[in-house]
Amino acid sequence: MSNGFGTITWWGFSPAIDLQNPDLITALTGLNIDEKDDEEMRILLVGAGDLRHALTTLARSYRYRKKKFHFYILENALELYARDMLFLSLSLETPKRMGLQEKTEMFLELFGNLTIRKQASEYVEKMANEFIKMVTDFDILHQKLPMLDLSQLKFKERDFLEGIFKFWRNPSLEIFDAVKHWDMRQRQYLGPRYDCRMNAYDWDYHMKLVNKEAEIIHKHEYKTWRSTGIAFEPREATYDVPNKTLASGVVVNQGGEKVSRRGYWGDIVASPFLAFGIQSEDKSFFKKSNNMYTKLSLNVAEFNILSLFHELTHKEKYVPPKVEEKSSEKKEKEGGATITEITEEEENQEEESLKQDDISSNPLELPYESLPLEDVKITFLPLNCLPDLQRKSKYQNTFHMVYFANSLVHLLTSDVAPILTDTAVVIIETARYMLELKDDQEVEFVNKVIGLAKAAGCQDPGKIDAKTSNFITFRYQRPSS
Repeated sequence: MSNGFGTITWWGFSPAIDLQNPDLITALTGLNIDEKDDEEMRILLVGAGDLRHALTTLARSYRYRKKKFHFYILENALELYARDMLFLSLSLETPKRMGLQEKTEMFLELFGNLTIRKQASEYVEKMANEFIKMVTDFDILHQKLPMLDLSQLKFKERDFLEGIFKFWRNPSLEIFDAVKHWDMRQRQYLGPRYDCRMNAYDWDYHMKLVNKEAEIIHKHEYKTWRSTGIAFEPREATYDVPNKTLASGVVVNQGGEKVSRRGYWGDIVASPFLAFGIQSEDKSFFKKSNNMYTKLSLNVAEFNILSLFHELTHKEKYVPPKVEEKSSEKKEKEGGATITEITEEEENQEEESLKQDDISSNPLELPYESLPLEDVKITFLPLNCLPDLQRKSKYQNTFHMVYFANSLVHLLTSDVAPILTDTAVVIIETARYMLELKDDQEVEFVNKVIGLAKAAGCQDPGKIDAKTSNFITFRYQRPSS
């Protein structure tokens, strides 16, 4: 496989966006979703590869007038649905099972690392057992993740999902040799350049990536990921256990016969930094000293995920704690050390408290329960079913907004029009971060996308700069009959 982007989109090739932000999506004006109290905003995400847009939108929903949300997720691989379930469950972990910082670090390493810590692998194995129960028993699904609807999936798709989770829960390290698969992909992609691959990574970084407003990704971060598959190392730890959530199957031609092979078939060029690590509401992360950024993409991603989880839980913006002087230093200034007598009773209480803290710090010890998400529903649709939706009456005049990833934009045809509401928004991810494309190919992609959208009934979006636009937003208005 010579394609650097692979056959499966493990992460999106554009930053996460709040789908309610009027500054980003000006075409939202006039949708009038709020006219009825019982109206819900129905959003179809086609090929997004992850839940970054859905989670960001839900986390910030308290900033706008209250409304119901119904996200419909459509992908081309069941492994992506499995990952979506994992990250949805992780995002909704309660504080008594997992702290904010631990949850953030777990999310980042499972999201973008080829190899992970033993603790993260054990979490995946534990949750895989929960997911098997959920996909085979909808009563358990409703109890554990009441916002998630798997009923639209076909029986064979649910069976395949169960098989994926059984693979995840297998503790054997031999069933997925992640490092070997990564090296194989690198050799296939680079060919004769493999022996001088560090120079090839350096070229891609300086000549392709940093020119796209992604300079916050440090050269060392990018080259480390290209070399090892490890993007995020939020703590000093050993990341040596294969991340089985990044394993997928592909059909290859071997000796004239088609055989299925499991391996790593995702992106090895663009990087997982793009989804959460290059933009932030907190602009202090982009300060420079001596013309160099003082922070890394890791710091940006960590803050963004931490903020997202905080807002999901508390419905308020996250404010980083200020660094204060140590209390011991203050005491020394005020008059030296102090001696406090501790009674035996207090000592026993402290030991009991430490035991409780030890249990609560291990997310595997307590049964899983999710944070409540009021007025939210997330439905997984059958794979590649977009052309069939227009033939089903329940999807007629349904979606206020449709998002297309650049890999599935060819599905935007006139067949999409019947499933849109009379006034709708269509958002298309550009090819800006598809690093293998040349500038003229990016422009050609934008022009082709605009042509597809207009043929489907969307209005002309005006002038679009292919070099600086991450998304193209179209407004759809159904013609009056």
